[in-house]
Amino acid sequence: MTHTDKHQQLKDLPGVDHLLERIKNDDRFFEIPRKVILESIRFILESIRQDILRGDKTDIIDKDIIEKTIEAAREKIKNRLVPVINATGVVLHTNLGRALLCEDAIKNIQTISQSYSNLELNLVTGKRGIRYTAVEELICELTGAQSAIAVNNNAGAVLLTLNTLAKDTQVVVSRGELVEIGGSFRIPDIMSKSGCHLKEVGTTNRTHLRDYEQAVTDQTGLFLKVHTSNYKIEGFTASVGLGELSELGRKKNIPVMEDLGSGTLIDFSAYGLPAEPLVSDSISSGADVVTFSGDKLLGGPQSGIIIGKKETIDQIKANPLTRALRIDKLTLGALEATLKLYRDEKRAVREIPTLRMLTMSHDQTCKKAAALQIQIKKRIDTQARVLLADLESRPGGGSFPELRLPTQCVTISPENMSVAKLERGLRLSSPAIIGRIEGDRYIIDPRTIQTGQEEIISKTLEKILLKK
Repeated sequence: MTHTDKHQQLKDLPGVDHLLERIKNDDRFFEIPRKVILESIRFILESIRQDILRGDKTDIIDKDIIEKTIEAAREKIKNRLVPVINATGVVLHTNLGRALLCEDAIKNIQTISQSYSNLELNLVTGKRGIRYTAVEELICELTGAQSAIAVNNNAGAVLLTLNTLAKDTQVVVSRGELVEIGGSFRIPDIMSKSGCHLKEVGTTNRTHLRDYEQAVTDQTGLFLKVHTSNYKIEGFTASVGLGELSELGRKKNIPVMEDLGSGTLIDFSAYGLPAEPLVSDSISSGADVVTFSGDKLLGGPQSGIIIGKKETIDQIKANPLTRALRIDKLTLGALEATLKLYRDEKRAVREIPTLRMLTMSHDQTCKKAAALQIQIKKRIDTQARVLLADLESRPGGGSFPELRLPTQCVTISPENMSVAKLERGLRLSSPAIIGRIEGDRYIIDPRTIQTGQEEIISKTLEKILLKK
């Protein structure tokens, strides 16, 4: 394209006002804010302008520009945070939002969000109240702790506790417990940000009580134990139990903290799963303070829960950082509703999605997989091999590091399309469907598929593979 041609094409570009006049009676634009329409028009015109300057052949037709504008405008106004279907089999999938809320929590959020509430009002006295009272009594009842507080997440809980109890002092922790979790969150880093000084003891694989005792100086402010929830060291190992460390803490007048990470209120071994440390066991072992997540094995909203002795928790509540890390009324409402279910363990396992999915038997996954296979085959049988396979699900979220959950999955091997292209099509559909690829098969794990999503999956597969 010559310089003259480029110049002429640039002159032929329609103006913004001209395009606004053309679309003013177009029904497709009626629900779109004018500001978004203007931005979209300018974006499309600039794209065409750049094409011309590069020498690309471009047809400048109002109708085409308007079509591109409506497409750009719709993209601008659509929500960025959207529901997806988790077909990965990873129950606590961090990238997909971790724990699903139970129905009671969802209803309570809706009730609280549509009305004013007694968030910080004591209805009995008529005076200002404390927001944590909504859940504190429940948490103490379920864990045996004297006092409790909930903050925005477990990282915040650890930061706040360390800052309160051990700022400008040494915190003694085993080298084998200096964990890193998702998002490059490292215990040494959070200790540094909280104003503490790390004192490592023992070795990666073996730490003894004498290591803690010999590390004590007049600068020691805290003994810290960290549950290695996302990995396990086996073989020639030794570690100090929380009970032993708590006894040493009392002897040396040094508080003891345990970060459980996930934290659970039920004994999973009763459901055929490996035992995870119970929050109540940490309290009965004598820890002064324990922190754990609300949106992992607990199955509630994102939150960090701090429990322990009243004197210790009172100090934490008085820390100005508490205000910066506090949770809002909606999180409190969801957390309260979730915790109430734990008063009846059978009901909790039945109604809290995380617990229900984790404890789902292999027979149950077989039934779900068989039903899903039938639905899918009815729609795409000629376009792909749709088979059943015994595979494994994962707990996720840094919980049960070695656990593989036996699961029967649906596998799809397209005849006229690559597995990668099928995965991309499902991921970009609405709602997005997120599965996994193993070899030349696309895997759909029924463990994490919720009731009613099977039809969506089969219809979306039909649309992609048959190009309907």
